[in-house]
Amino acid sequence: MPAQTEVYDRMRGLRVIPVVAIDKVDAALPLADALIAGGLPVAEITFRTKAAADVMRLLAAKRPQLLLGAGTVLNVTDLQLAKDCGARFAVAPGFNPDVVKAALDIGLPFAPGVMTPTDIEAALSFGLSTLKYFPAEAAGGVAFLKSLSAPYKHLGIRFIPTGGISAQNAAAYLSLETVLAVGGTWVAQRDSVASGRWDEIIETCREICHSLSSSL
Repeated sequence: MPAQTEVYDRMRGLRVIPVVAIDKVDAALPLADALIAGGLPVAEITFRTKAAADVMRLLAAKRPQLLLGAGTVLNVTDLQLAKDCGARFAVAPGFNPDVVKAALDIGLPFAPGVMTPTDIEAALSFGLSTLKYFPAEAAGGVAFLKSLSAPYKHLGIRFIPTGGISAQNAAAYLSLETVLAVGGTWVAQRDSVASGRWDEIIETCREICHSLSSSL
């Protein structure tokens, strides 16, 4: 799966995925430019706002250098919409077999949410190896993920923890061998995007990149 390999290789290199709820399409390009300028050319645009699909279409067309993903993909309709809009990967908070099967059918890299060994084994039955660990902090944090992943480590399973990830705990998650990258809303917070605080987002991205290069 060349597309899947390329996407996850880029995630591994970037280490942090900004999770973004964006309310207005006209904020899309300035947001992308801020992420790119800050050294994190990746965004998971969540289907939590009415603007999400139009934002993804615009970013796919105008900022192809941005690794564009869709988040909060809860059904097959939104999954297909994400692909049609140009998303290169998709994630979900939970494990829905219908959505997983559809993602495999259309060739869109998809990381369903897992929180238990049963969830992981369901994902393995579909041949998936990259999974979203959600809600990371509420589920038990780094210690829980370390224990959860231990029986599956030899299978090459990798996780993208999301939910409660912050500048203070990101490095702890990323220190785990089984963690591919982390996702977080703190990089480009909804109010920062809505207010157009692009310099703030650029600086946050730069701080993340500097911090990770120093600690990992």
